[in-house]
Amino acid sequence: MYSHNNSIKNQNKCEQHICTHIVTLHGSTRRCILHLVHCRTPTSTMGLHQLPPALKRPATTRDVPTGLRLDLAIEVLYALPIAFTCLIGTEGAWFDGKQPVSKMTTRLTQFYEEFNTYNEIYDSFVEMGLQENLLKGIYAYGLEKPSLVHQRGIVPLCKGLDVIQQSLSGTTVTLACGVLQRLDYGSTECQALVLVPTRDLAQETEKVIGALGQWLGVKAHACLGGTSVREHKQILSSSTQVIVATPSRALDMLRTRVLCPDNVRMFVLDEADEILAGGLKNQIYDIIKLLPAKIQFAVFSTTMSNEALELCRKCMNKPMKVIVPKDEELEGFSVKQFHVKAEDEELKFEKLCDLFDTMAVTQNVIFVNARRKVESLAEKISGRGYTVSASHGGMDQHARDVAVQDLRSGSSRVLVTTDLRGADALQVPVVINYDLPTQPVQYLRHVRRSGQPGGIGVAISFVARADERVLSDIQRFCNTQLAELPSDVADLL
Repeated sequence: MYSHNNSIKNQNKCEQHICTHIVTLHGSTRRCILHLVHCRTPTSTMGLHQLPPALKRPATTRDVPTGLRLDLAIEVLYALPIAFTCLIGTEGAWFDGKQPVSKMTTRLTQFYEEFNTYNEIYDSFVEMGLQENLLKGIYAYGLEKPSLVHQRGIVPLCKGLDVIQQSLSGTTVTLACGVLQRLDYGSTECQALVLVPTRDLAQETEKVIGALGQWLGVKAHACLGGTSVREHKQILSSSTQVIVATPSRALDMLRTRVLCPDNVRMFVLDEADEILAGGLKNQIYDIIKLLPAKIQFAVFSTTMSNEALELCRKCMNKPMKVIVPKDEELEGFSVKQFHVKAEDEELKFEKLCDLFDTMAVTQNVIFVNARRKVESLAEKISGRGYTVSASHGGMDQHARDVAVQDLRSGSSRVLVTTDLRGADALQVPVVINYDLPTQPVQYLRHVRRSGQPGGIGVAISFVARADERVLSDIQRFCNTQLAELPSDVADLL
């Protein structure tokens, strides 16, 4: 049994150890952890003035990396009591967070396992029993055969079932087909509300729904933050049947009755893991409270976090789960993936320029994790004489579209960006992760931009020592190894 004094010593030692790891985290996650830890540990012997300077460094919202999962802070927080308990024993533990978390996780896992799985697979769109005019839209969009995701996910939506779908890709077409099949085209009221995490994805989803439903006469509209509410009100008053929106804008329109929920029959949450990890859980629950009690509910997510499962448990009626095996989705994924070791920003930039000089590539996309870095890196690349365009979520949509079009047309050779989910079908020979993405799913989205018809794509990621754990997670998730970039890099293309 440890004495109280030993407990205090070990607690201090553990706090210092944890702080050294928090230093490596991004600003918003770091601040969130510190705030929570100090709120939960009023008797902590370590004052804020004793923290390393890196932990107290101020930051702005522009420092927040795209795709950052804020639940990382919560996970770290709940790992602390476990670490302390291991080090100092039960008498020295300063709060007991282990049991409640364990019980919650077990309960939600059991709940998920109790869902019925939809096992029917359809090898063609015709077999799904879709409307003739919807089939015309599907074929005109260039979809001749359903993907693994479409084979499993479209029909349960068309049947009006509550659905939880877990897959890596293909959700936009899947949800669009389900929504379009179930609309009453004799009604001019809004019947489907689709929520997505970003403006780019909202606009892409609206385009897909419009393209697939062009022979059905569907009217869809994307409602985005930073745009005119008056404009949305005018559009909604003229027979809009499907609304695609970000959560904050959807909630605002429902509260002000710009969007009347009375005839909404479908509620779809796409990329639920990202929405819920971004701190929007309360907004989602508030939106659901404003919708009709009897409504079809669909959740699409790459991973199933506790937040997503809790939402499904509270709000769904006898849901069916649709799971697309990850190994099958990754099969045939033909991108050569490499990593380059680089410890500091200057070395990283010099190695990037070496790659430009070595590879005779007309187009490549460079991904970074923060908006501010998009602008600074683009400026540095331009200073070396390369034509470059830039795109990030803080820019208006027209400017982002122009940046992508410049790359497509050849006006620029390089596009520096945080994300490209709104750039439909953009593929380039080489993708470079200048910053290693914080999540494996985000990494997969990035590298899938690599490759063009008739050629194999190349994805190169810069990795520092602090990224090694994330790199391991990525390799495990993608079931692959990122080899070190060979010296004959030009021969890869």
